[in-house]
Amino acid sequence: MSLIRHSLYVGVVEKPPPPPLTEEQYGEMEPKYPEGGHYLSVLRPHGDDCVRQVFEEMRALFEQNQQDVEKALDGAQAEMFPGIRMRHAALERNKRCVLAYVYNRLQKIAQMRWEFGSVLPADIKYNLAEQEVQWFIKYTKCLATYMRSVRAEGGLDLTQDLKPPKSLYIEVRCLMDHGEFETQDGGVILLKKNSQHFLLRSECEHLIRQGVLEHSVH
Repeated sequence: MSLIRHSLYVGVVEKPPPPPLTEEQYGEMEPKYPEGGHYLSVLRPHGDDCVRQVFEEMRALFEQNQQDVEKALDGAQAEMFPGIRMRHAALERNKRCVLAYVYNRLQKIAQMRWEFGSVLPADIKYNLAEQEVQWFIKYTKCLATYMRSVRAEGGLDLTQDLKPPKSLYIEVRCLMDHGEFETQDGGVILLKKNSQHFLLRSECEHLIRQGVLEHSVH
């Protein structure tokens, strides 16, 4: 929740009061985030500017409501309450949009821990906000602690064999120059582009998920 609290803080930093919103403007600052409808498949850069714009609208709505509530209570102007309720509904809608955006990004970041391991590729990490990077580190630590507690003898790596294996050994082809790779039995092989190897699925599956190797299917 620290990331969400940080986002809420960004929206309430002291700034000059914004101009009043017209009824036609309510919802114009709907989060038009870079992901569009595809942020679950590709993690784009964090939409800081979009989030700030949404918070600016929320602050303007809240201040207008405060003013109208004070006027309505002082003068018993009941005709002002429909507008107050409409602005409050717009506030709640914007809040749900921001929380959904943050939550879905965190879901995708958690999924990447299972796909790429404890170290994210540089191009993906570049698109994360600093608070998201810290969340990923904490999630990784929590997952590691749990996996160590599952079994007394060294724990259990739950990130291996995400799909039921059909065989212990598989044939793989190297998609890039990766350098030396030490196998579980102490041997060392050179992972060179287009080279083929016959390896234990459990020790090379993370390289397959990272795009270093591909499973050769005949």
